[in-house]
Amino acid sequence: MVKVLSLAIINVTASGQGVSLSSASDLSSFSFYQRGSVGEFMTFMSKTVAERTKPGQRQSVQEGTYVAHAYNRGGTEQLVSVMITDEDYPVRPAFSLLAKILDEFATAVPESQWSNPSSISFPATATYLSKYQDPKQADNIMKVQAELDETKIILHKTIESVLERGEKLDNLVDRSNALSAQSKMFYKTAKKQNSCCVVM
Repeated sequence: MVKVLSLAIINVTASGQGVSLSSASDLSSFSFYQRGSVGEFMTFMSKTVAERTKPGQRQSVQEGTYVAHAYNRGGTEQLVSVMITDEDYPVRPAFSLLAKILDEFATAVPESQWSNPSSISFPATATYLSKYQDPKQADNIMKVQAELDETKIILHKTIESVLERGEKLDNLVDRSNALSAQSKMFYKTAKKQNSCCVVM
């Protein structure tokens, strides 16, 4: 099952300490009594991975059945986005989202607000967490690949159904060759017919 559990934007300060600026999580797959401790673990894991992701680096860190994908875009602001997913979540859409959300956050939220994270309003974090639950819908390349796979399955089924009706591929090839010979004969006959009447 493909699932995004947490998405966070973290500022790594000059002292190396990670400060969460915006985050969202979907812990609905856990029982009510587990959600508090799982949420704390997600926050801890996000900050720890963010603090250990070098500027300009993308990395994926696996812990049990969960993977933390992190991207530090570098620069002076030291913003890091971290996405915690299950181990089946594809890497390309994860890093695509991480780059996209950092760009949007840096544009929408001025650096002067980062010192007071509770005053930051950035609803795109929750929106993207929801949208990227299905990576095929969120990532255009995966969407096209899924459509191609579906078309391929339909084509295989179509050929199989033709063969099931008793028509063999060899018979179809023979008919094609016969048709080709008839077409050549028709062309020659038409050419002879048209050659007798020349307009001057």
